[in-house]
Amino acid sequence: MKIFPAIDIKDKKCVRLVKGNFDNKTEYELSPVEQANKYKEHGFKNLHIVDLDGALTGETVNLDIIQEIVKKFDLKIEIGGGIRNFESIKKYTDVGVEKVILGSAAIKDKNFLKDACRKFPDKIALGLDAKDGYLSVSGWKENSNQSTLDYLQEVNNYGVSRLIYTDINRDGMKQSPNFEVTSKVANISNCPVIISGGVSSIDDIKKAKSLKNVEGIIVGKAIYDGDIKLEELVKEDA
Repeated sequence: MKIFPAIDIKDKKCVRLVKGNFDNKTEYELSPVEQANKYKEHGFKNLHIVDLDGALTGETVNLDIIQEIVKKFDLKIEIGGGIRNFESIKKYTDVGVEKVILGSAAIKDKNFLKDACRKFPDKIALGLDAKDGYLSVSGWKENSNQSTLDYLQEVNNYGVSRLIYTDINRDGMKQSPNFEVTSKVANISNCPVIISGGVSSIDDIKKAKSLKNVEGIIVGKAIYDGDIKLEELVKEDA
């Protein structure tokens, strides 16, 4: 089970949102680079980063920060947030990011996803953010009216290398992930799945390990709020 501590960047700071709401955010003292260093020192190998400025603008706003983290700490990074064209994907892969997460752009344009997988083999992760069974797009402000499972079946053979499934209702709420729906997604998916949203305790990590085709889990707010100790969490990281 790969553990992905999360860093969300907004205005060069580490923040956490509740249910993706930009008006409901907590800022933390450590800078993104300092936070990445902390994870590295504890022995984590993977990192999940979301550029919230990028999500709002569609630009690679914090590319310099991402580059610095990759260079300094030799962590395997997956990055998401407003990645809408091949140029942005290339910028991230050029600085050494392991996986580039496509979300809204891939849901709105399946051909973009297909072409990206072809141009950047083994680099594309698909981010599916769902609410009540339907995909949300544009920073979770829009419901796409597309069923999560129907969409996945349509794009399943495109060559995505990783799928990140987030239940928006659980995100930042620390009420445990939606294991039931995640299992359905993992059972259909041709690529390994990462669980995102709602992790509240080490028990959630242990439960995730029992699911088939689940590669890892993202942990955010529970770390920042001290509900999960990094020393405990890193023991589950393999």
